[in-house]
Amino acid sequence: MTSIPSPRIALVTGATRGIGLETVRQLAEAGVHTLLAGRNRERAIAAALVLQSHRLPVEALTLDVTDEAGIEAAAAGVERRHGRLDILVNNAGILIDQPGQPVSAQSLQAWRTTFETNLFGLVAVTRAFLPLLRRSPAGRIVNVSSILGSTTLHARPGSPVYDMKVPAYSASKAAVNAWTVHLAWELKDTPVRVNAIHPGYVRTDMNRIDGEQHGELAPADGARTSVQLALAGDDAPNGGFFHLGEVLPW
Repeated sequence: MTSIPSPRIALVTGATRGIGLETVRQLAEAGVHTLLAGRNRERAIAAALVLQSHRLPVEALTLDVTDEAGIEAAAAGVERRHGRLDILVNNAGILIDQPGQPVSAQSLQAWRTTFETNLFGLVAVTRAFLPLLRRSPAGRIVNVSSILGSTTLHARPGSPVYDMKVPAYSASKAAVNAWTVHLAWELKDTPVRVNAIHPGYVRTDMNRIDGEQHGELAPADGARTSVQLALAGDDAPNGGFFHLGEVLPW
C-alpha cells in the first residue's frame, strides 16, 4: 500500500458553486486539505469561508483557467505553501451553445470560447501542476468530462445523447477524453493516474433553462465520481471514462 503524506493536498478548479463546490466539500470531509479554486477571488474566499466554518480543511485559490500567467502564479504559490499536489480535479467548464440552433449554425466564437475554457484551460492547468503531482507518491488527475463527449453514444440511435446536440461543448469534452487517454499513456509508468468522468445530469446553473435548474441528480451526487477516483488507492484505474463505477464508451 502506497504511503501518502497526511494530509493529502487537492485542487479543484471551477469550485465556487455546483459540482465543483460539492467536490471540495466531499474531499475536505475525507480529510483532504483542499484548494477551492475560482476565477473570482471574492467568490472563492466566500465559498471557502463557509466550508471553514464547518471546520473543513479548505483554502481559497484564485485561478482563471484561461489566464496562463495566473495559472503559473497559482502553481508557484501552491509549491511554496505545500511543496506538492496529490489530487487535481479539472472541473471548470462552460456550455454556451445556443439552444434550438442547428449544429451548423453555432457561432465560431462559441466554439473558440468553449475550447479555450474546456480544453485549452484544462491542459494549461494540468501542465502547470504536473511537476507537483509527480512529487506525490500517488498522484490523481480527474478530468470532468461529460457523456456528451462520447462520440460512440452520439452516433448510436436510441442512446441517451443521440438527440442532444450541443456541438461545441460535446466536441470539447471529446477532446478532453482524448487528452486523458494520451496523458494516461505518458504517465503509465509513474504513480500518477489520469481518468475522465461523467458527473451525470446534475441540477446546476449550467443546466438552467428559462431560469430553472434542470437535472436528475443533486450536485452532491454529481461530485461522487470525481471524489471516488480522486481518492482511489493503489488499484486505481488509468486512462478510463467513468460514471459512478460504470465504464463509459469513448
